Amino acid sequence: MADFDIAVLADRLRPRLPGDWNNLTVDRFVGGQSNPTYRLGAGGRSYVLRKQPPGRLLPSAHAIDREFRVMQALHAAGYPVPQPLLYVAEPEIVGTPFYVMAHVAGRVFKDPALPGLAPAERGAIYQAMAEAEGRLHRIDPAAVGLDDFAKPGTGFYARQVARWTDQYRAVADGPVPAMESLIDWLPRNLPASEERRLFHGDFRLENLIFHPTEPRLLAVLDWELATLGDPLADLAYSAMAWHLPQRAFGGFTDRDITGSGVPGEGEYLAAYCAAAGRPAIGNWDFYVAFAMFRLAAILYGVLRRGLDGNAASPDAIERGRLGLVCAEAGWEAASRGAAS
Repeated sequence: MADFDIAVLADRLRPRLPGDWNNLTVDRFVGGQSNPTYRLGAGGRSYVLRKQPPGRLLPSAHAIDREFRVMQALHAAGYPVPQPLLYVAEPEIVGTPFYVMAHVAGRVFKDPALPGLAPAERGAIYQAMAEAEGRLHRIDPAAVGLDDFAKPGTGFYARQVARWTDQYRAVADGPVPAMESLIDWLPRNLPASEERRLFHGDFRLENLIFHPTEPRLLAVLDWELATLGDPLADLAYSAMAWHLPQRAFGGFTDRDITGSGVPGEGEYLAAYCAAAGRPAIGNWDFYVAFAMFRLAAILYGVLRRGLDGNAASPDAIERGRLGLVCAEAGWEAASRGAAS
């Protein structure tokens, strides 16, 4: 069900995209915590529309213009993303800026344990995920026209910690001890070096589309948080299931995945390193602590949007409250790093 005038949208898209816009259908995708997303049916053609949410937005959040730009660059480079087709900045069409991309039909897995699949297919899916992330991080931003996609120079972690600290404090109702501990610990334990590569920002199984019957990755979705930064933070985020309990995004810390085909974290990291062409990773606990801190800050923003009534998903409040679980997982990783 659309929360905007379908006829106005059809009039805007009719001269720009092929399809039967006189009989436009709009169905909202359920799930996701950020930008509302809709499937458009125009006769025999399908598209996906993604827009900013209504209401008060945090600074620099919901930057769908950046999302559209990075997808354009990656699609042109042959990386698996849905083809971006049209960006519209004017808010009067659907209430906020939006873009339209091609619809990619396939499977999206919400549970990292991949129930119902054979062990061999589970392993192949995680292999494809690791290879896709490694391939992304091998791309030279300058070669795809994205060398100006973030502030020049180093200091990625310092900027990110400051940014997510500010966003967390802008939405939290009060101090969270684990978050405050991370806010103190992270700036004092920054890596001695960092790389500057394409950084997806939300690389996880739920943002990947796989072939309907094969363990083959067709598209990587949700580039809203993309920037240029250190790829190991992106990798640590994609490995969050190995650091969270089942109630938090289907994590593995209280589930037995032995013999299931789902790899252990070390095996997943090794597959990534092979695809990215890099050596084994040191100081892993820092990257996990940072990734969990960043995720917790994002979730507190989700919680705030849910409480304010302008979230993209009906379970925003429940999901946003997982910020505490993530913050505690981050502090646990930081404590391991401090002890080692």
